[in-house]
Amino acid sequence: MTTSSPDRRAIVYRVLTVIAAGLIAASFFAPGWWVALKAPNYPEATFPDGIRIDFYMDSVRNGCSIRTSQEVEEKEALDCVHEMDTINHYVGMYPIASGGPVEKAYAPFLFSLMVVMLLAFAAPGRKSRLAVSVAGYTAIAVWMGVTMFTPGGVAYQSKGYLEGLVNSLGQDTADKVDDNTMNPIVRQLKEAMADIERKEKDAVVASGSREALIENLRANFVLDQNKKPASSQLQWNGSGHQVMVWHYDKSLSRWFNMPERNLPLAEMMDSISVMLAAVIVAGMCLLVYAAWSVRSVFYWLLVLLPMVLPLGFIAEYSAWLWWYGHRLNEMGAFTLKPFMPTVFGDGKVAQFTTHSYPHYGFGLMVASSLLLALAALIRRKQLALSGEKAERS
Repeated sequence: MTTSSPDRRAIVYRVLTVIAAGLIAASFFAPGWWVALKAPNYPEATFPDGIRIDFYMDSVRNGCSIRTSQEVEEKEALDCVHEMDTINHYVGMYPIASGGPVEKAYAPFLFSLMVVMLLAFAAPGRKSRLAVSVAGYTAIAVWMGVTMFTPGGVAYQSKGYLEGLVNSLGQDTADKVDDNTMNPIVRQLKEAMADIERKEKDAVVASGSREALIENLRANFVLDQNKKPASSQLQWNGSGHQVMVWHYDKSLSRWFNMPERNLPLAEMMDSISVMLAAVIVAGMCLLVYAAWSVRSVFYWLLVLLPMVLPLGFIAEYSAWLWWYGHRLNEMGAFTLKPFMPTVFGDGKVAQFTTHSYPHYGFGLMVASSLLLALAALIRRKQLALSGEKAERS
């Protein structure tokens, strides 16, 4: 009985680890947090959830649902991402899409990295740990490099990420000109064409076609470049890095077109994106070394880093909320002092009541952390009993 105990512990910790890896993978596709704004001019009968948005790992999505009413039949829900952007810009806040551009772009690779780490942690024996690590990290590194830094690489991004980019463009795809002196018939035709363009863009997102989403981004990119002097125009190459930097700059200038203020921010995100890719590759090398010996302190990184995922999410979320509240643009219609938006719970901004709470995706992260904490304790006890057989266990 005594000699078989370590074997039973090995089975238990591996099962717990694999389940936790599955929960982390599931949390990527689930909303992690939600935020809602409520105000008297958004009555509950019409907006039962207020103006609500859902935060996913790779995008921010509409949290409003179609209202059920006997008086009004709705065929599509209000675009609450655009609605919240409109509300926020009055107090000088940047659009939602301008937050976490690098994190959203790299989320698929980081979550895949954590899954591989846990599979390596659960693998029996040094050879298996190394095989899982080398194969998994190599695949992620190639995927990340192709996606972010090769022409057409954005096609390998998650579909949710692409949909988020297209949705956040709002109604900026059409050239905005002063039409006060325009012939009424011409103005009417122009408005009709703009309405058709908006419906076509909505159809692109609804269709779920990856190719259509990328073509929408390419068309917007080319339109933006055509507005610049010929000497500073860029050619579309469709790399994830190019799309991310362009989209971030476009998001910053959507309401507040101040190149002298926005360009340094876009350039900073450009550099951070490249540095993060290098850090991830360097980290993979360390994690391969961590898989070499269970007696090394680095071995525990395989389970500890995924275990702190919920804390990392809250830290990132809080930091970006601080950025929004302390980067208020003076071009806003109303002047507010810098403030810290509500991270958890209910708050008040002007006439709006704010609500910020975890979604079920965050619950999946917490559940995975609890399982990993238990798995780590069992593994530690199992290794202590394994003695010289530890490297083979």
